[in-house]
Amino acid sequence: MSNIRKKFESIAIAILVGGKSTRFGSDKGLFEFLNKPLISYQLETLYQSNYDLFIAAHTKNQVQDYIMKIDLKNIVAFIIDDYELISNLDIYTPMRGLYSVFKELKSLNYKKVLTLACDTPLIQYNVIEFIIEESKGFDCCIPRWNNGFLEPLYAVYHIKKSYLKAKENLIKGDFKLRSLLDKSWSINYISIENQIKPIDQELLTFININKSGDLDKLKAVYFKKSM
Repeated sequence: MSNIRKKFESIAIAILVGGKSTRFGSDKGLFEFLNKPLISYQLETLYQSNYDLFIAAHTKNQVQDYIMKIDLKNIVAFIIDDYELISNLDIYTPMRGLYSVFKELKSLNYKKVLTLACDTPLIQYNVIEFIIEESKGFDCCIPRWNNGFLEPLYAVYHIKKSYLKAKENLIKGDFKLRSLLDKSWSINYISIENQIKPIDQELLTFININKSGDLDKLKAVYFKKSM
């Protein structure tokens, strides 16, 4: 941990890989897509930035799997799911992953964190920078579709406030990610269609992999993007 830049106003980026991947059937982040783990496509984009990168995993065994298969040169550390509030290993919920991230980064004096799910391999660097820039002065900055659907795993959170809210939700057994947003927060809802699409016209950033059939769509989009 000695290489972590402890800046009062610092922002970290955390990728959550600890999901159960029931519909997909295996660890999505490590799935080999065109001879490379899916998460590696994300990492190559994020390595363009100067933000400290963390990977949040479910168990130590999962961490070992990632250590063996990805390039670690720009990863500051792994964060393992915290079991203080929920001891059952069989409970997979992004709320616990987020809580674990908030708890760890709070102890390291980071102020905010951009969270990402590992199943969006085509994230665009300019979108990352835009969301972080738009988070200034807010407790949370979160993309929102015109139909009202939010992207809570693609948002910037104020760490201390989010830690307290996530802890409260876990104690209550409320795992809905929308419940993480407190009414008292100042939240910047970014319109995906009106604000993000102009800088990511095909919205590649939000193409996610939920089931194996999505890989065919990803392959088509990837090759089109590479042409």
